[in-house]
Amino acid sequence: MRGGVELTDCPAQVSADFGGDTVADTADTRTPAQIEADIERRRAVLAETLDEIGVRVHPKTIMGDAKARVVSNVDHTLGRAYVRVNGVVSEVKGQFVDAEGSPRLERVVPVAVLLVGVVGLLAVGSRRRGGSARRRR
Repeated sequence: MRGGVELTDCPAQVSADFGGDTVADTADTRTPAQIEADIERRRAVLAETLDEIGVRVHPKTIMGDAKARVVSNVDHTLGRAYVRVNGVVSEVKGQFVDAEGSPRLERVVPVAVLLVGVVGLLAVGSRRRGGSARRRR
């Protein structure tokens, strides 16, 4: 039907055309009490639907949904980062520890010497800068 509403879940077929002044009624055999009960039932359904819409469009609901999506995305990203970091740590550990869990001295010693050298250079450099700053005062 064009521009109208057709109610098909009623015991009798009722059709209405809201485009003009006429309403077509095809043998409605319901009693006034049945019609009133139908109207009340439809009002209750409509009120429930409007309440649901009100909850969905409420700013707190929208913000809560947005926060939940952000938290989910952050959790997902952090989970992936954790897995990646764990893989890198395992890879590095595999370079310095053999299958039995013993350290590979041929790899640990050169790295340790290198680290001690870098720390020593940083210490010497900071002393030089610290000493020249004291002399300027």
